[in-house]
Amino acid sequence: MACILCVASLFLSLTKFSIGQREVKIQEGPLYRAEGYPVSIGCNVSGHQGPSTQDFQWSVYLPSDPTKEIQIISTKDAGFSYAMYSQRVQSKEIYVERLQGDSVLLRFSKLQMKDTGEYECHTPNTDGKYLGSYSAKTNLTVVPDTLSATMPSQTLSKKEGEPLELTCQATKATAQHTHLSLTWYLMQEGGGSQATEIISLSKDFILAPGPSYADRFVAGDIRLDKLGASFFKLSIGKLQPSDQGRVFCEATEWIQDPDETWTLITRKQTDQTALRIQPAAGDFDVSITASGSPEEGNPLELVCLVVGRDGDPQLQGTWFLDGEEIAQIDAGGVLDLKRPYRVRASQGQLQVSKLSAQTFSLKIFSVGSEDAGAYSCEVAEVVRTQTGSWWVLQRKQSPGYRVQPREPAARSVAVSAEQDAVWEGEPLTLLCKAAGDASALSVSWWLTPQNQTTPVFVAGMGQDGTVQLGVSSPGPAYRGNKRLEKVDWATFRLEIASAMITDHGTYECRVSERAQNQAKDLQSTQKISITVKSLKSSLQVNLMSRQPQVALAHTFDLSCIVRANYSDLQLPFSIMWQFQPAGSGAFHQLIRVTHNGTVEWGDVLSQLHRKTKVSQSFFRSQLQIHDAAMEETGVYRCKVEVYDRDSVCTSGPARVSATSNLVMITVTFPESKLRVNSSSQVQELSISSSTQIECAILSRSAGNLPLSIIWYFSPVPENATYLKILEMDQTNVVKYGNEFQTPRSKQKFHSEKVSQDLFLLNILSVEDSDQGHYHCAVGEWLLSASGTWQKLETKTSGLTELKLKPTGSQVHVSKVSWTGNATEYGEADFSCSLDGSSSPSSLYSVMWYWSRGTTGESQMLAHLHYDSLLQYGPEESRRLLHCYRSSPTDFVLKLRRVEMEDAGMYWCRVAEWQQHGHPGKWVNQASAESQRMVLRVLRSEATFSSRICSSRPLLHFLVACPLILLLLLFSSFLCLYWKARKLSQLSVTAKKEKALWVGMRRTSLQKEAGEEDEGY
Repeated sequence: MACILCVASLFLSLTKFSIGQREVKIQEGPLYRAEGYPVSIGCNVSGHQGPSTQDFQWSVYLPSDPTKEIQIISTKDAGFSYAMYSQRVQSKEIYVERLQGDSVLLRFSKLQMKDTGEYECHTPNTDGKYLGSYSAKTNLTVVPDTLSATMPSQTLSKKEGEPLELTCQATKATAQHTHLSLTWYLMQEGGGSQATEIISLSKDFILAPGPSYADRFVAGDIRLDKLGASFFKLSIGKLQPSDQGRVFCEATEWIQDPDETWTLITRKQTDQTALRIQPAAGDFDVSITASGSPEEGNPLELVCLVVGRDGDPQLQGTWFLDGEEIAQIDAGGVLDLKRPYRVRASQGQLQVSKLSAQTFSLKIFSVGSEDAGAYSCEVAEVVRTQTGSWWVLQRKQSPGYRVQPREPAARSVAVSAEQDAVWEGEPLTLLCKAAGDASALSVSWWLTPQNQTTPVFVAGMGQDGTVQLGVSSPGPAYRGNKRLEKVDWATFRLEIASAMITDHGTYECRVSERAQNQAKDLQSTQKISITVKSLKSSLQVNLMSRQPQVALAHTFDLSCIVRANYSDLQLPFSIMWQFQPAGSGAFHQLIRVTHNGTVEWGDVLSQLHRKTKVSQSFFRSQLQIHDAAMEETGVYRCKVEVYDRDSVCTSGPARVSATSNLVMITVTFPESKLRVNSSSQVQELSISSSTQIECAILSRSAGNLPLSIIWYFSPVPENATYLKILEMDQTNVVKYGNEFQTPRSKQKFHSEKVSQDLFLLNILSVEDSDQGHYHCAVGEWLLSASGTWQKLETKTSGLTELKLKPTGSQVHVSKVSWTGNATEYGEADFSCSLDGSSSPSSLYSVMWYWSRGTTGESQMLAHLHYDSLLQYGPEESRRLLHCYRSSPTDFVLKLRRVEMEDAGMYWCRVAEWQQHGHPGKWVNQASAESQRMVLRVLRSEATFSSRICSSRPLLHFLVACPLILLLLLFSSFLCLYWKARKLSQLSVTAKKEKALWVGMRRTSLQKEAGEEDEGY
């Protein structure tokens, strides 16, 4: 019996051991994760006897009610979620990822601050009885995202071999203990979206270079230095061409979980620095090769190849025929063809292209006699300058290659099409079948577009099966859109996968063969007309807005509605939102939503990135802009681009596009609530005392907008203009007015900001000249998103009159009216005297004024200070005025040379000065003005000499006339002398002729006498 009990006990213990206990384990907490970032919490179950695939249910206990269970999600029950989580679960923002049958992850794609709480993972029992644990809990705390990574956006142009230093700042303010890692990246042009790691500093403070920069790091060419607590400097000793691109740094914040694993909680990238590197020139050679037979009607391709140049230089190629330029392709791929080659290229007879970075091609699809000659190519290595032009580093010329076309019969063909009318974007298939005996054939397809007479080369296939596509294709994507196949020896099929409007017209199939004993190929042709129906004609885009006028900082939206008759084709499309700022003539891209949902931002109004929402459905897009700024005032429009499926797959151009109507959005200023105390007051002070004038703000607009304060002063006369004493702008910078720039004025007047709503003007040592009216002008300012200040409102306070208490000192200036006449160019004297006796302890100063009339603007002519310092007004009047003191209380102003414009009113202002305080300081006690003295200026009597001197034309005539008469007399004398000499010469000639005639007559008479003697 004891043995049986022993065996039973052993069996029970073994059974218990084999069954085990169920145990649920959850990721150990507390866990700290950042707002806005994804998070996952792991949970697994072990020791269960049920199916291998277990169900999991997740709940949370929020800090606001720690005892209340809120159900989140279940792998078993789709309706498990409470209402506050159901929408996030349906949108897959919260979901469960199963790692194995008994292991899952609870995932949040974007944490919110309200997700802080105690999370429970529960597994329903599948064992038939309860044994072990079925749930586990862990704490999750969501902390704010405090990570910041900044570096100014800039563009740098460097030469190969130059050094580079860039610095970025990374800061964090997370309350928990976290580590920071930082990595510098290079985004190379043409490298897609994949960035290359340059160098990084890990969370464990380990410095490591990227794989592409390992050798340069070991050589010391790449460095990463930490400057202070938050600055990280990247240093490159010698730049290489491969370093060109956009450089930025990325900061990552890590936290250590209770299981001692480090987890990423935040990540930020800085703005990018565009780096342009001018490479050093390297030597190379240029060769030229040819493929094809230079026979008339046959294709010929010349290839220009750069040899011996390593790296990836920027090259441009130029083709020459017999020394004359044919075409040029610059380093950016821009083609420039010379006439008549431009016409031949547009007709599909010629193609000039760049096959690779160091290979240029010249194709002639049908060689003719005009193509004979010596061909050569020139390759130049260039770099782009800051202005965008190309700078040539070196040039190399290839050897010449001579082309001499040789002289070049027919077979019937039939052309057919599966459809002679297709929609734009639909496939088009054409068949060309030749009749007769089997032979080696070549075919070429030509298209004569609608309303044109010149055919364009589409595609061709040689006898060896080589296929060539025409140069009329817009780009590589469209070239792939066409295919030419050989069905059998006599049948050729041309397929256009997605027809375009430019494919509309008459197609011609030309079949060629080489006949025996013939110099030229025999060619047969056949034509067929194809119609391509346009998609664009039925595409309409309308833009609407319910809020064409929006207040500053409010929200407005725009709706772009697309309508098309061919919606049954289900073609993908993209929508681009464009913006024209007020006063600008160009539209800029705001945002573009592609057919696959990718969002591309433009480079204008960068502040929109963080406050713009775009929602899009089929044939409708809505743009919503929050917190409207003044810079967003302007014209908006949307542009729709429709693609075919092939263009989408090959990233080709849009099939059709249409632009909406224009909508003007005006952002207006909010109504200002600024009010300033407008009550007036009078202050009566003792001389040399100090005072304060208040400027009180009664109310202001919401938002505590900054204020600017300008203090004005008007002297005692009622009609005196207001002078600006000083200004404290909205940034609290103080600037003094033009009349208060002296050190004494700056010491005497200064502004004080007592509080946000009270400003004071302090005036020290008040004098007689300080009497007058004071007031302030308050401006309310708003800082726009672009960093410019906008003034919303300006309010003016009431007047504060400043008076001095009587001191016993009075200045009595003679009030005798005076009217006098002065002769032009003569002198005039003005006197200004004090009535009564003067104090022996006083000194006096005088200021002389002049005005053209009763309403004319006055002008200070001279100021004789109490210490005899003389100061003149306008610089040009210094030499014409003389101001002096004839006695301590008598003053004289003398005009040395009176002009007609000096007429007007003259008066003086005398001020009394006495010493005050210890040590003594001269203070203006009192002042007074004289009566206006009227000066009339009479024109001087004109004497004969003065009339001559005053008349410039007459003076010029009197000076020039004698000279002219002398010149005339001298000319007459020369003429008479020449005539007399001429007559003398004529007289001598006449005498010689007369003597000669007499001699000849005498000889004649002698001969006659001799003949008579002989007769006798």
